[in-house]
Formats: sequence, structure tokens, C-alpha cells
Amino acid sequence: MAFWDEKSLEEMSPAEWEALCDGCGRCCLIKLEDEEAGLLITSDVHCKLLDGDTCACTDYPGRQKQVPDCIKLTPQNITEIKWIPTTCAYRRLAEGKGLAWWHPLVSGDPQTVVDVGVSVKGRTFSELDIAPDDWENHAVDWPEWEPPEEL
Repeated sequence: MAFWDEKSLEEMSPAEWEALCDGCGRCCLIKLEDEEAGLLITSDVHCKLLDGDTCACTDYPGRQKQVPDCIKLTPQNITEIKWIPTTCAYRRLAEGKGLAWWHPLVSGDPQTVVDVGVSVKGRTFSELDIAPDDWENHAVDWPEWEPPEEL
């Protein structure tokens, strides 16, 4: 049996916790809040530390020093953060859903995340290239899209 089926999020080692990340990059997209409507809007603008071609953080260990509002996901906060994508392995496990079939730990291939359209790879712009006043023009709904449970 796989570790994610045997252990709760709280019981996982740091290495197991990190292995759960599917590398989609969705959590690194800039979110905007429409205060009047009370809506959270996701843009196709990504954090300055995300490599848009690999969906890897260019300074993962130092990310919170460089980006103070970068949120470190924990078993304690995963269910409290409203913008965590429904496809996120941490959220899925916290909600008792298990890992999706396309998750690299299940499929055995990190390319599956890209192939099913969950990854932001090649679909985003760095916040360094888009003026903050223009971020609202980059609002997108595709980060909320979920692939079918099975093909």
C-alpha cells in the first residue's frame, strides 16, 4: 500500500509531504480579490520565482524570504486556504478523495499532469513581465478546470 493511503497528512515525513506535490504550478498563480463581489479571481500571471516552462520554484528553500506572502502548505492550513485548487493532492487527501489517476505518484510519469491540462506549464506570464495594474486583464478560469476522474 502507498504511503498516502496508509498515513494521514500529519503522519507523513517531510519527504513524503513534498512528494505529494504534483508540480502543476497552480498554487503559484497570482490571485486577485474582487472585494465588492467577495470573489477570488485567478490570473495567468505567476510568481516571479516560478519557472513557467518547468513549473518548478527557482528558489524553493528561500521562497518565503523572497516572496513574503508565499504560503507554506501544512496539514493544519490546507483545508483553510480557499484558493487551493480542487486538483491539489494535499487538498484531495485532506478531503478523503485520494490521489487522482494522473498524479505522478499514481501514473508514474510527471508528464501526465501536463498531458491532462492540470499543469500551468507554458500557459502563464511572470509577474516580472506584467504590470500589477494589468493583472486583472489576465483573469482566467482554466485553473479551476478538473480532468475527468478516469479516461
